[in-house]
Amino acid sequence: MKKNLKFFVGMFVAKMIQILLKLFRRNASHLPGWIALKICPDLLGRIGKPETIIAVTGTNGKTTVSNILIDILESNGYDVLNNKLGSNIDGGIASSLISGSTLFGKAKKKVAVLEVDERSSKKIYPYIKPKYILCTNIFRDSMKRNAHTDFIVDIINSAIPEESKLILNADDLICSGLGTDKNKKIYFGIDKLDTDLNECINIINDIRTCPKCGAKLKYDYVRYHHIGKAHCEKCNYKSPESNYLGTNIDFENNTIDIKTSEGIQKYNLISNNIINIYNMVAAIAVLKEFGICEDDIKKAFSTYKVVESRYFEEEINGKKIIKYLAKGQNPVACSRTFDYIKHEKGKKAVMLNLDDYFDAKESSENMAWIYDADYELLNSDDIVQIIVGGARCKDHYVRLLLAGIPKEKIFIDKSEIEATKYLRPEEVDKIFILYDVYTVEISDRVKEAIENKIKGE
Repeated sequence: MKKNLKFFVGMFVAKMIQILLKLFRRNASHLPGWIALKICPDLLGRIGKPETIIAVTGTNGKTTVSNILIDILESNGYDVLNNKLGSNIDGGIASSLISGSTLFGKAKKKVAVLEVDERSSKKIYPYIKPKYILCTNIFRDSMKRNAHTDFIVDIINSAIPEESKLILNADDLICSGLGTDKNKKIYFGIDKLDTDLNECINIINDIRTCPKCGAKLKYDYVRYHHIGKAHCEKCNYKSPESNYLGTNIDFENNTIDIKTSEGIQKYNLISNNIINIYNMVAAIAVLKEFGICEDDIKKAFSTYKVVESRYFEEEINGKKIIKYLAKGQNPVACSRTFDYIKHEKGKKAVMLNLDDYFDAKESSENMAWIYDADYELLNSDDIVQIIVGGARCKDHYVRLLLAGIPKEKIFIDKSEIEATKYLRPEEVDKIFILYDVYTVEISDRVKEAIENKIKGE
């Protein structure tokens, strides 16, 4: 009886908080769920759930993939519960389930797409048993929060429900090893590209030895970091084959073929960035497994655009301004962004605003991650200016110098906005604004200052 009372009190209080937040035009966030869990710790186990739950996890790309899945499922007539406006930890997921249920805890929707933080797996999967769990990738992330990939894998593996079908990245030997023999596994990947290498040139490669016997792995090809195809010459371990394989990528015509056991289908690319191409292939795998037909998926992707908080592009007076989420404290995400900029055509200026917002407020931050990020990729003749703004601008300055970048190309200021005064737009074709996940608002102000400078205002 006491448990029932705690559950209903938790539900009631959370519902009231959600109403108040809406009245004050604030996002629901994790607060209602966090308070409900304080009142009723097993609320996630007691509340009603949608019949089909798709969980999306992984180091990079989970928000983008979740957004793709939600948008395409909704465009196909499904009313989808999601945690877009909340957080991806237990409190945020509790908030989403509460908002999608009656006061008595009965689920009002049949389908849910939930972004799940890797470290929160132990708090979520014991109560929520997703029909599908998609893992985009497993990379080294913030050392303060995520330590090492082995640490994250142990957390996820300790919590994955046996009944969940896993949809895993075949090109990521860490990600593809998730789960047990009891889990049904589906793999997605991208076929060998002309740009692939024989050896890793990045600072980070977190799987160099065979996870089965410990011998040195032999990479058939490396795409970046530990992404690629590999095998062990001592035992029979190797990269799994993809059930959903992206192939024949045509950047000129903006298309990609997806090869499955049923044949080959052509899709329009959502981006020319390899990271978003992986996100796209991952989403197609989930949607197909869910039961959406190829024609409906293709139709949705023909008009799909990555959300502007992650990527935004505009042209003013012949100059392209590109806002690109790089995720501070995440060396792999930053390295991928640096690599993308390096291979873009034309003369370029780069605005680096990568300080973690919350750490910068406290004037304390572990900057070791910048020595895992490939700043060397910015050492290119066609990158004519690198302008660093933020409290840690001097740390980035030192790292850029160690990457061999001439000091006359580097400009710094503790104010992200004031740093724009150093920009010489007349010398470049493209201006990239790189920012952290929590500094979207600052990046908007930087963009506005650059727009005014180009316009001569």
